[in-house]
Amino acid sequence: MSDGNRPAPGAGYAVEISGVRKVMKPLEESVVAAHKIKDDWKAMAKGIESAATVDIEKPAKDVLSEWGYGMGRIAQHTDYVLETLRKVLSAYVMADLLQVKNFSPTEDNMAKLPVGDHGLEVWEEGHRGKFDPAPKSLQEQWDEEPKPKKTPRIRRFGNQQIVDWEDNYDGGTIA
Repeated sequence: MSDGNRPAPGAGYAVEISGVRKVMKPLEESVVAAHKIKDDWKAMAKGIESAATVDIEKPAKDVLSEWGYGMGRIAQHTDYVLETLRKVLSAYVMADLLQVKNFSPTEDNMAKLPVGDHGLEVWEEGHRGKFDPAPKSLQEQWDEEPKPKKTPRIRRFGNQQIVDWEDNYDGGTIA
């Protein structure tokens, strides 16, 4: 329930906090695995010496080395994604608790959320920043297509098909 202009918790934006949390857990586990591969590729390569012939030992070690390097890079970037997701998730939780309508987690908007007890007191007194809408690039693009003035109407009479044009209907009730 809302109290006038403020929406009820969860209203005003379409982000399911529980859904974001579900995504984060496997992502975090994947990052742990990627860091392990980055750090342990040499241990994986040790067994190749006794199991492989000389002609494939070097290429196999090279592949593992490159794989370890690549997984390290992926882990590094995914760490940043996870850190950002944590910040955004915290901002959404706070915005939900404070009943901020149509919250968008831009850096400016997240900075306007209250921090600590004093920030919450000031917020409760009514001193709040004006939250900016989401940047156009983050908003859903639902471009309205212009309606044609006339649309084709296809009718069938037996084996014949007749196409004619009719004006588009612009309102009122259809009986």
